[in-house]
Amino acid sequence: MHESIAEHYERLASDYDGNWEHSAEYVSWMNGMIAETLDIRPGDRVADIGGGTGIFQRGLLASVSSRTPLLCVDPSPRMLEQVPEDSRVRTLCAGAEDVASARVELPYGELDAILVKETIHHVDDVSGTIRGLARLLAPGGKLLVISLPPLLDYPLFQAALDRFAANQPDPAALAAAMRDAGLDATLEYHDHNVVVDREHYIQLVRDNRWMSVLSTFTTEELDAGVAEMRAAHPEDTLRFTDRFGFVLGRNTQPRERS
Repeated sequence: MHESIAEHYERLASDYDGNWEHSAEYVSWMNGMIAETLDIRPGDRVADIGGGTGIFQRGLLASVSSRTPLLCVDPSPRMLEQVPEDSRVRTLCAGAEDVASARVELPYGELDAILVKETIHHVDDVSGTIRGLARLLAPGGKLLVISLPPLLDYPLFQAALDRFAANQPDPAALAAAMRDAGLDATLEYHDHNVVVDREHYIQLVRDNRWMSVLSTFTTEELDAGVAEMRAAHPEDTLRFTDRFGFVLGRNTQPRERS
């Protein structure tokens, strides 16, 4: 039986952050990269679209305040329930397309920074969503979409890699969509080297199905996939490279100086 995307995240919500316990270094690295790339200033109006539990917005919190709290936007109520209590963060239950199409009202008329981390592949209309988010940017505002490339260097079973590739937008296409939306767009790739215990990684695949693509496989298919992984990777420790496309779009209208 397959899970829907909503069911996938509802199931993972209570221990979502626990999926990253093996890689605290990655969480810290990614938070630092996000903060460095967006370079927000005190008072900026910021939204993390698909922010889930808030695990990848921590690096931004030092630059926001309770007067202009960061918006953590996610369609899963259970994921938002895990966001730590903080006066600098305000949660909003909505999806990226809801925000982009103005089906939900934001507390800010414009945004100075929008983060969309590993969420864009869940929307039906990628170009339309990027266009709608671009319209929300204030002069000088930034839209950062972080996305894996279609071809992964992961020690997963082949059917999962193929299914992921078939449904994953290419970061270069995301940059083109930003330019079509009137933004000045750049694409940079950043790599993070992963070292993880094989049995822990297999547990993430088989039991947690931590990548959303894994929720599209039946238990029997996952068992077969895990057997394939064990045969292909007999070593106790897995080493591979996580590569992320950082697609940054800027509204080039001059920003007012305070």
